[in-house]
Amino acid sequence: MQNSLTREEALSLLKKYNQEPFHIQHALTVEGVMRWFANELGYGEEADYWAITGLLHDIDFELYPEQHCRKAPELLRKGGASEDMIHSVCSHGYGLCSEIEPVHEMEKVLFAVDELTGLIGAAALMRPSRSVMDMEASSVKKKFKDKRFAAGCSRDVITQGAERLGWELSALFEKTILAMRSCEKQIQEEMEQA
Repeated sequence: MQNSLTREEALSLLKKYNQEPFHIQHALTVEGVMRWFANELGYGEEADYWAITGLLHDIDFELYPEQHCRKAPELLRKGGASEDMIHSVCSHGYGLCSEIEPVHEMEKVLFAVDELTGLIGAAALMRPSRSVMDMEASSVKKKFKDKRFAAGCSRDVITQGAERLGWELSALFEKTILAMRSCEKQIQEEMEQA
């Protein structure tokens, strides 16, 4: 998988189509989580590709929510993204807004963690610390079962994501919390500077 964009180019491209702090923070979170998973799963040499794909996965969502994953190829091509990256970005919406199935392990991870980072992030905001640093998988499991909590985060997609990876749901929760811990401070600093 070829990385055709630098991190700076990708961030600039993201911000061209996204201004809402919530969307920027989500993109930065998925970027950091994807980098952690690349290293954790033995794809360290592809970590930049995993991270940049995570950063750009929702490039079209803020301006074109009704065309999510369908407008992304055009925006990404204009920005110089590779066809591999376009495929990977579009695969995260499989079954919801895209017919492109996640095939590569990276695409399966992105599919699984996109919704889950939203759920975990919302759960973290309910904690006194407002952080994932002291969060345990059991807390996420409780919030996951409560369909009213972070109702926009699809439990079906998260469950399918774990299945595609061949992981237990609890393992996906634990790993994603660790991944979010790895980048929480850096994201806070980057958001404060913006």
